[in-house]
Amino acid sequence: MATVRIVRALRTIALGATILALAACQTNPVTGRKQFIVVSEEAAIASSSQAYVQMLTPYQKAGKLDDDPALTARIVGITERLIPQAIAYRPETASWKWSVKVIDDPKTINAWCMAGGKMAFYTGLIVALNPTDDEIAQVMGHEIAHALSKHQVEKMSRQVATQLGVQVLSIITGPQYGQIVGSAATQAAQVTLTLPNSRQAESEADRIGIELAAKAGYDPRAAVTLWQKMAKATGSAGKGDFMSTHPAPEKRMEALAALAPQMMQFYENKAPRPVFRLRAALDQAVFIALNSGAR
Repeated sequence: MATVRIVRALRTIALGATILALAACQTNPVTGRKQFIVVSEEAAIASSSQAYVQMLTPYQKAGKLDDDPALTARIVGITERLIPQAIAYRPETASWKWSVKVIDDPKTINAWCMAGGKMAFYTGLIVALNPTDDEIAQVMGHEIAHALSKHQVEKMSRQVATQLGVQVLSIITGPQYGQIVGSAATQAAQVTLTLPNSRQAESEADRIGIELAAKAGYDPRAAVTLWQKMAKATGSAGKGDFMSTHPAPEKRMEALAALAPQMMQFYENKAPRPVFRLRAALDQAVFIALNSGAR
């Protein structure tokens, strides 16, 4: 039996090595950084579309989705100016079914953008930070930058690699130890591989997001004031960022403060700012699913 396990393990390792070799050829479409990619962006977008409906439907049924017309109009208006700048980075994203929804959850200070441009903004950001439009643009620009840079695709790929590694360990150790090893490996993977975003990805999104916002006509200096407010609201000021999902606010502010002067040329540009009309481009499947769930 031990020989059979070893043979199976070697076959799995060989498959994994092939996947890794192919993944090494992937390049970030925005930054040029080499990325570990074994899940296609198309697959990530398809999964995100389903997840988007699943995540939003409970809020829709509870009347907690886009329930403040003035705030929704504000978030949508800002996002509509950011999307054309994102498309300028990656023209193929013009075909994405971009969407943004405002979730009425005062306790959640968050926003996100899935692969394919599916976005959400939580009212906790308004309650905790009382942000200006320039600061909201920094938040949404940062989240859009994650999607542009395939960060979700990268995370999904790491999860696939994690599952492969657990499988190999279980085969080698045998059934009597497989559960223990698998559990330990999974816990380690959650810390090292499946954090919401790596520090490198967060830094990339900061760099791209501040430029998106500046080109859309939003003051890049707001990136610093945003994080000053965030540090105050969350009590997370300080330089230590070990085991952190995001770089610590103080470090982040230093990096963004250094970037802001470089972005002023885009902000001060007097050329017209293009707008991408989200309402006309709303994913019909999402619209139908959400509204049928509300009945």
